Parts: sequence; structure tokens; C-alpha cells
Amino acid sequence: MKKTIITLTLFLLTAVVTHAQEMKIGHFSYKAVLQSMPAYTTATVSMDKLRKQYADELEGAQKEFNEKYELFLGQQAQLAESIRQKRQSDLQALLERNEQFKKESERLLAQAEKEVMAPLHEKIRNAIATLGRQGGYAVIVNTDSEACPFISPALAVDVTPTLLDLTK
Repeated sequence: MKKTIITLTLFLLTAVVTHAQEMKIGHFSYKAVLQSMPAYTTATVSMDKLRKQYADELEGAQKEFNEKYELFLGQQAQLAESIRQKRQSDLQALLERNEQFKKESERLLAQAEKEVMAPLHEKIRNAIATLGRQGGYAVIVNTDSEACPFISPALAVDVTPTLLDLTK
């Protein structure tokens, strides 16, 4: 029984290795493909404008807070206790609103970037799937993540140029 299992395991291992040598493997740079797409420039310009708008708004809010805080510091010694507490409370509320706006703007920017880039990522995924089916590839690996530090040029094909053509 033990001899049969070992023989069967060796047979299966040989079959897998033989089949693996026949598999067609491709690799590409996702970043190179993405950045070569004409729509990428448009998307990044759009996102840069949106980031600037949020940054300008945050800067204005911070400037407003700083001005009110400096005014408060200059006057606090002369203010009645109830007025001083009210202004401190107002400053605290303003600071909290600014922090809340900052967090919300970061969330909205991430969402906007995801939405702007979604069609580009979809186009790349479709191009990879098309290339994989038409080219008979078993696997197409994205080499940008450094998950595959070595890919043998003799056993794998760089499909980046083909994907560049397919995504234009």
C-alpha cells in the first residue's frame, strides 16, 4: 500500500512538472501600463486640481483658526470669565470642525481617486484577460509588487509592450 502511494505520488509529480514546463507564463509592469494610458494624464490632472481645492480650503480654515486664536490670546486677560470660556469653546469647536473636514476631505479624495481610476483599471484587467485567452497564457504576473523577485526570461514572456498597445 505504502509503495503504491509513493509510486502514485511520483507519477503525479512528474505529470505536474511536465505540464508546468508546457505552461505559458507572462509578466508585465502594471505601473508602466497604467501610466502610458492617455486617460491617466487626464485623471491625474483632475485629481491634482481636486487635491489643491481641498488643500486651499484646509489652509484657509487653519488660517482662520490661527487668527482667532491669536486674537483670543491677546485679549484673554481682559475678558470676563464667561466670555473667555465661550471663546475657548468656540475655538475648540472650530478646531474640531477643521479636523473633521480634514478627515472627510481625505476620505472624499480617496473615493474620488478610486472612481477616476476605476475605468483605467478595468481597461487593464480586460486587456490582461484578452491577452491571456488569445495568447494561451496560464498566468500573467504583475512584477511591480515584487512578489516575484525572479522570473526566468527563458520561461516567461514580458507582455508589457503588448498590454501597452491593448490599453491605448
